[in-house]
Amino acid sequence: MPRIPLLFVFPMLTAFAESGQSDDKAKGIPDYQVVAGWAQLPPKLELGPVSAVATDSKDRVFVAHRGPKPILVFDRDGKFLRSWGDDHLKMPHGLRIDPEGNVWVTDLTYHLVMKFDPEGKLLLSLGKKGEAGNKPDQFDRPTDVAFTPTGEFYITDGYGNARVMKFDQTGKFLKQWGTKGKGEGEFNLPHAICLDAKGHVYVGDRENNRVQVFDADGKFLAQWKESGAPYGLFLAGDRLFVADGRAGWVRVLGPDGKSLGRWGEKGTAAGHFQMPHMLCVDSRGDVYVAEVTNKRIQKFTAKKD
Repeated sequence: MPRIPLLFVFPMLTAFAESGQSDDKAKGIPDYQVVAGWAQLPPKLELGPVSAVATDSKDRVFVAHRGPKPILVFDRDGKFLRSWGDDHLKMPHGLRIDPEGNVWVTDLTYHLVMKFDPEGKLLLSLGKKGEAGNKPDQFDRPTDVAFTPTGEFYITDGYGNARVMKFDQTGKFLKQWGTKGKGEGEFNLPHAICLDAKGHVYVGDRENNRVQVFDADGKFLAQWKESGAPYGLFLAGDRLFVADGRAGWVRVLGPDGKSLGRWGEKGTAAGHFQMPHMLCVDSRGDVYVAEVTNKRIQKFTAKKD
């Protein structure tokens, strides 16, 4: 497997292209450069474990961390804009932004999935606060959310339960699938979820070290085992970005589920990772990675030829 320098700014950082072709950069992944010191935190604010990150249509960056002011908002250059969430969040896990710009957060302690406007106003809360359960109106440490263009959404209810749940635009429960196990359509900690343009549902089956693919109604289509441990998923075009929190790197899968390449390694230096948990790609192709153990958010840009 060829070893390709990432960028001269951090020579210890490398990207690995895995296409096996002479034109690796065309078929694999680009070289990524870490933007050191990207997040400009306000005085006296220290990040706790950073669990999730998402960007909106204006490439503003929303970060969830486990500490005071749990939701932080930055512009794409890292300038701090605002914070919120102390009144509603205890242990945030997943954070996604829907097509209308609303911010959805899952909370492990409260067993809730909450929808906020961009300023932090609570618009919808699903589940029973502080009560774990397996009924249609309850969760047991829900992990992530994904949306259809028409407003329906899916939730991975992953730590206590092992299921994917589907809801309509108003939050009405529609259906669910999944039980604990290793077979097709079974899960061992469904930890992340995203949708493609065809409505296919990609579930990061973390402890089974695979991504499972379903149709919109939960019919099993495929399993991708080159993901490693899929803590975080983000689909950008036909490329699936995977935060492998166990291996300590980001891997990119092609439309057939085969690995195109990866970057990063375990460590605390810029560009290294300690439990990369979730990630996202903005409109310009920049990648943001949330790290639990290193308690930070890192930004990566693709090297231009």
